[in-house]
Amino acid sequence: MFKGWQSLIERISFSVFSIILLGLSSLLAFGLMLGSVKDETYDIQMFHLANETIRATKTVEDPVKTEQERQRAASEVTPVYDFDEEAAQNSAAVVRSVFDYALDAKEEAAKDNDNEKESPPDTAGQIADLRKKLEGLEESGGGFRLSDELLGMLIRSGNDDLVKVRDSVSEIVSEIMEQPIRDTALADSRNETEGRIRSLAIPAGLMPAAVEIGRSSITVNERLDEQQTEARIEHAKTEVEPTRILQGQVIVQEGQIIDREVHRQLELAGLLNENTSLRPVLAIGLFTLLIFWFIYRHFRQLEQPVHVKKKWLAITLVIYFLTILAMKLLAATEIDFNMALAYVYPTALVPFLLRLLTDGRMAILLTVLTAATGGILLQEGYSPVANMEIVLYILFGGFAGHYLIQGDGRRSSILAASFGVSAANAVFITFYLLMTQSHFGLQEWSFFMIAALGSGLLSGALTIGLMPFFESVFGILSDLKLVELSNPNHPLLKRILTETPGTYHHSVMVANLSDAACEAIGANGLLARVGSYYHDIGKTRRPAFFIENQMAGTNPHDTLPPEKSRDIIIAHAADGAEILKKNGMPSELVDIARQHHGTTLLKYFHVKAGESGKNVDEAAYRYPGPKPQTKEIAVISIADSCEAAVRSMKEPTPEKIEQLVQSIIKDKMNDGQFSECDLSFRELKIVADVICTTLNGVFHNRIEYPK
Repeated sequence: MFKGWQSLIERISFSVFSIILLGLSSLLAFGLMLGSVKDETYDIQMFHLANETIRATKTVEDPVKTEQERQRAASEVTPVYDFDEEAAQNSAAVVRSVFDYALDAKEEAAKDNDNEKESPPDTAGQIADLRKKLEGLEESGGGFRLSDELLGMLIRSGNDDLVKVRDSVSEIVSEIMEQPIRDTALADSRNETEGRIRSLAIPAGLMPAAVEIGRSSITVNERLDEQQTEARIEHAKTEVEPTRILQGQVIVQEGQIIDREVHRQLELAGLLNENTSLRPVLAIGLFTLLIFWFIYRHFRQLEQPVHVKKKWLAITLVIYFLTILAMKLLAATEIDFNMALAYVYPTALVPFLLRLLTDGRMAILLTVLTAATGGILLQEGYSPVANMEIVLYILFGGFAGHYLIQGDGRRSSILAASFGVSAANAVFITFYLLMTQSHFGLQEWSFFMIAALGSGLLSGALTIGLMPFFESVFGILSDLKLVELSNPNHPLLKRILTETPGTYHHSVMVANLSDAACEAIGANGLLARVGSYYHDIGKTRRPAFFIENQMAGTNPHDTLPPEKSRDIIIAHAADGAEILKKNGMPSELVDIARQHHGTTLLKYFHVKAGESGKNVDEAAYRYPGPKPQTKEIAVISIADSCEAAVRSMKEPTPEKIEQLVQSIIKDKMNDGQFSECDLSFRELKIVADVICTTLNGVFHNRIEYPK
């Protein structure tokens, strides 16, 4: 599948390829995520019957209900009043002053009359004098205005009556003013004052004046403290909790009439078609852009061949979409999503797959991005913020998987890492329960522990199950696949062992040498080992023509011309590639079989052909190649030559082995066999040292035991 597109993809630059792929992926991810956070809406008409029960998909504040509750709380606030404690004394003093002024006016008039020895003083003059005195009292804020008729009553009354009425009325006013009098009770208080005055034995000519003076002296002595009252009202309003329509709350039951209040709540919750909000669309759009921008920047900075970057980018995106689908599957298991189900999500799937399929450097970044995505998708309904509980859960599980998974890709290693992830999940869940819940039962805790175990095991099971898919679709030779191919029970390895036992043991030695050397220079040691097992499988077509498989000293080349022997020996590289390809083996192993001799010269038969005196074309005695294209193949070619040469050496010593290894590497360098791979001089020296050390351990001097 992947190979069918390979030629087209190879012609496109990485920038164009990544923009196209990430652009399409972002649109797909946007659509998948938007469906999980966009509010469900309904086409509902007012005063119609509801066709179904409708619940709120999010928690929203109801401003109308909240304001009603605040007004109710404000109406229940007791107003604050200020009582004027001096008002009673002041009012009584005013009453006394009015009568005293009348007495003074009469006394002054009497004095003037004695001095002038005239007829009794003019009443009008006394009234005018009294009014003038009362106006002064009124201007000071403590008096009131009386009609001339009432003033005349005071002037015409006797002094004894004025004194008696003054004392009685002032006492009544003082007693009534000692009680709180508000605006609403002023009329009642004045009526009470009038009633008590009228019950006194007051001359009829003085009664109207006494009543009016008493009534006018009664004033409001308890006034509303607007500032304090308003402060209490505002405090009462702030104490009111906002009324909310809760997520999951039933707004209308099936068959219920959609009245104005229900319609208002549906509109408020954003459940009407005409009120669809664009905020979730914009939010998910921005989130998607961030996700794929991070992925793009990572691969732009990745130091790998372009074809590898393209392949790894495609793998990363496929894994990301697999996680989205897994999340949506969990979220869709129930109509009313139970958050506990989110803990079954395979937290370590991303790091497991990326560590086994790529160099693993993308694993941490994609784990973080996946956790953020899970915070949006794995939650109960729509929420304006990510579910941080799930974000942290996926992060901790993913990090545990990243550091626990072994690079060898063995199923046992994946299973062990899965149990480790389960343990990490369980620790996080226990931590979260202890932090957020004061009480939780054993049954609840046990359920979460089962979910944590399931998450880890599901991560491992999905990894093992998905590896063949990635290997076939993307042409990936994973460590897991290499481990499978290294099994001695593999049919091709059994064929090598049974048909060419000498070649098999030679291949095992080459595998040990190349594995150790590749690990020392940072190359893929496992690939080199497995490739070495199969590199000489072409010899199974003509086993007897290769010296390691010849028994009883019989060499068929002794009876063949050099040209025929040349063809047989050189053919084993192409034959091996053909056999591996025919059996569906990975292309990397096919390349190792074809390239491990590069274009080296078959010296023995070239020299033998020259002994006949004929003009021999050197090119005819060279392997067709191509030359090694990778470090692993170059190391295998060195290990192959060194192992064969040392095996044929008589009495090998460390010095002889070192000289031989250096000579072989030098010959290959001078022959240009490493010109098409990126093997450096420093790495060649390391390879030589490792091969010498390993060969010295194998071909060391042995004690000669007595017969």
